[in-house]
Amino acid sequence: MTAPARLRSWLTRIATHAYRHDGRWAGGLAAMAVAGALTGMLVDAAAEGRPQRFTARVVEAVQAASKPQPPRVLRWVGKDVDGDGAPDFVNPTGQAQRTSDAYGYGVFGAPRDGGTRPHLGVDFKATAGQPVKAPISGFVTKIGFAYAGDTTLKFVEVTNPALHYKARVFYVDPKVEVGDAVHLGQPVGTSHTLQDKYPNGMTDHVHLEITNPDGRKIDAARVLTAYWAPVRNHAKG
Repeated sequence: MTAPARLRSWLTRIATHAYRHDGRWAGGLAAMAVAGALTGMLVDAAAEGRPQRFTARVVEAVQAASKPQPPRVLRWVGKDVDGDGAPDFVNPTGQAQRTSDAYGYGVFGAPRDGGTRPHLGVDFKATAGQPVKAPISGFVTKIGFAYAGDTTLKFVEVTNPALHYKARVFYVDPKVEVGDAVHLGQPVGTSHTLQDKYPNGMTDHVHLEITNPDGRKIDAARVLTAYWAPVRNHAKG
């Protein structure tokens, strides 16, 4: 990889990481990454016996990396577990994973209750009142309460008898009933705000738990993959 290409690669990775982490640590990462890229470029130039080319290469790389990029949007694709060529899972909100806030991290396995138990789901950011999609096709097998004694926060459970997977979406105001057949991506309710339950810093989200055919809860990131897609019908300047 040429030196300018190396720098562009580093800058792209920094920008992606910063976006996914809501800008946290972006400054420090940028400084370290750019320093590493520039060091590599200087070594390359010295090895070629032409250190005078270093400045020109830096200018070239920075100019290339700073060119306006077409807008992109975060999309998700579900894993095809039955091999029929179609996805079998969908992100219930379509938004990014909850990273960290005043109440902790929303990733699978994150510590809860002072480290006494792991987080057994994945939190996907949500806007209160937005539709929540069925993460798998199947039948509504249970509607319950997320917390004992709290009737405001509910979950909807969908079971797929063919794939033997089960999924629960929490913090939902249900629009379905037990026994209903639902298809992948069909709205099963709307997102309920968490600000009353967790004031001062909880990110509104939907908690997704997926149980595999072995009866174990798995990381939803194993069956849902994020990617960046160009915005459709973007007008060129």
